[in-house]
Amino acid sequence: MPYRYGYYFDPTYVLVLIGAVISMIASARVKSTYSKYSRMRSRTNMTGAQAAQRVLSSAGIYDVRIQHVAGNLTDHYDPRNKTLNLSDSVYGSASVAAIGVAAHECGHAIQHQQGYSPLSIRSALVPAANFGSAAAWPLIILGIIFGGAGSVMCQIGIVLFSAAVLFQLVTLPVEFNASRRAVRILGDTGILSEQELPYTRKVLKAAALTYVAGAAAAILQLLRLVILFGGRDRD
Repeated sequence: MPYRYGYYFDPTYVLVLIGAVISMIASARVKSTYSKYSRMRSRTNMTGAQAAQRVLSSAGIYDVRIQHVAGNLTDHYDPRNKTLNLSDSVYGSASVAAIGVAAHECGHAIQHQQGYSPLSIRSALVPAANFGSAAAWPLIILGIIFGGAGSVMCQIGIVLFSAAVLFQLVTLPVEFNASRRAVRILGDTGILSEQELPYTRKVLKAAALTYVAGAAAAILQLLRLVILFGGRDRD
């Protein structure tokens, strides 16, 4: 048989379990941290949308549209149409947490304007990452059916999944840099006081952990694929 770990237990599932636990911990951390500081109103009483507008203006960016999107912490910057999308919990909130998240997304807009290399690389990887995520497992399953584990089709599936993992890794410096920019600009513009900035840093650090967790989970999943299907087919 191509691979055999017994009928009832595959030990490589431990890698998936570890990744899932890491992701759940990171998700719980960001939710609890945001919830805590979303109850702390900023001294300036600026909403997330107002803070975002001021941050963009201070950076000389006037062609980015700020819009309200549904959901909780679904905030994102879309470089394709230059829109800054702020969620229900950020757009109209005047908390230090909301302002921090809004400024973080502004950080991505500033990266885009300045041609920040990691952001450009991440954007270029999006098609490959999306295709790799969607096609990897079907190819691996077909490879097992028609050629066994370790077949060429399985190898191609692993390579495609690697593109999704690479996307996760490139995302890390992009997110960290956006948060650093956000904190610096919030302080320089006086949107948040020196006493408020540490609270925003905590929110952004917690959010950054979700990206670290996502990258770790993806790496562990890739490792599992390599262990199961990366070697030569053996009887």
